[in-house]
Amino acid sequence: MEKFFKFSERGTTLKTEILAGVVTFMTMAYIIFVNPGILSAAFGDAGAEWIPALATATALGAALMCLAMGLIANRPLALASGMGLNAVVAFSIILGAGVPWQVGMSVIFVEGIVILLLVMTGLREAIMNAIPINLKRAIGVGIGLFITFIGLVDGGLVTANPATLVQLGDFSNPAVWVTLIGLVAIFAFMALKVKGDILWGILVAAVAALIFKVTSLPTSIVASPDFSTFFAPFQTPEGTDSIALLQVFTPTLLLFVFAVMLTDFFDTMGTVLSVGEQAGFVGEDGKVPGIRNILAVDSAAAAVGGLFGASSITTYIESAAGVAEGGRTGLTSVVTGLLFALTVFFTPVIAMIGGSTSITAGALIVVGFLMMTNIREIPWDDFENAFPAFLVIVGIPLTYNISYGIGLGFISFVLIKLLHGKAKDIHWLMYIVSVAFVVAFVLPSIQAAIG
Repeated sequence: MEKFFKFSERGTTLKTEILAGVVTFMTMAYIIFVNPGILSAAFGDAGAEWIPALATATALGAALMCLAMGLIANRPLALASGMGLNAVVAFSIILGAGVPWQVGMSVIFVEGIVILLLVMTGLREAIMNAIPINLKRAIGVGIGLFITFIGLVDGGLVTANPATLVQLGDFSNPAVWVTLIGLVAIFAFMALKVKGDILWGILVAAVAALIFKVTSLPTSIVASPDFSTFFAPFQTPEGTDSIALLQVFTPTLLLFVFAVMLTDFFDTMGTVLSVGEQAGFVGEDGKVPGIRNILAVDSAAAAVGGLFGASSITTYIESAAGVAEGGRTGLTSVVTGLLFALTVFFTPVIAMIGGSTSITAGALIVVGFLMMTNIREIPWDDFENAFPAFLVIVGIPLTYNISYGIGLGFISFVLIKLLHGKAKDIHWLMYIVSVAFVVAFVLPSIQAAIG
């Protein structure tokens, strides 16, 4: 074990790595409850029935890819279904595009395969250079705002109003108080610097939900894993005559493949560099030794997420918690993965918590805030670059569609640069993608006009 993981070379010990793995798990275990809750929204009235299967997919997907990262890349980077990406699948692809859930997962599967090919062929740098840095930052910020909005709605703090679109929620609703208790609990655990603050906040909200009778105890604590969502791309959705994977290749869904790829790809690069700086494996030139293995595992993780029905699995910034405890090798990720695997047998408890949106709403609000911190890096005094970023940020939550928000930003970036006579600042890929977004926006109107 010492020889494989290189404890001495990296200045760590077996005990330190195990502790770091436990800490990393504690800080990101909230996804076990939150991810099934978000994805189940795409299953309509039957959503609650799918939560055990979604919990199994979430836990096993995270476990498998954490093990892969630890054993293949030997880095303390943990993976699980990505926040923001799960919202894309549920609200933008499945509900927004009106496709079966298997097709939505197939979009993620294809996206993961595409990124893996880009990594293996060395084209990732070209794609990264094509997208302006401020648009990259804005995508993460916009998704963070979107997630916060979803949390506010799920928790009942914001409700619909036909006159003003939205309004403050009804504080006579017990679910609202469950949300507030969970949110305040997270604040308290953060102030006390408790590891796994979001997870503990969710558990406090779960207790409050039982007291307020918003939810009830499950009939059992443990259960056999439910594999109903596995191999989603190769299932034939009800009412269709072909497997889900073959239904992805339409202009609208291929745009979603591209949009998710942007978010997934650049999120990973930012996370790896951030955690790598803390762990000391980023060189002075900004390069990461063995980056291809890291990106290959992360790309394969996206495909596995689609295959299992868990949404896109990606590298978590919460890995920094384990690194802060001294984690320096892949054993940290292996320990995290083993702990995720154990949760597979507790799906009744996960279903109770994930099935009540008010229990996890506080976590969504806080995670959304954490995703928005890069907003300070956008140069707001530079109109040419800031306004497209602004459209991405407001476009994602206000259209309730991540792809549309990205499209508004891309199109405006190209137009503004052209009007300022700076065509040379626009990468050829931006022209192609912007035209594709324009076609996607106007195509329904054209189709309606010609019948």
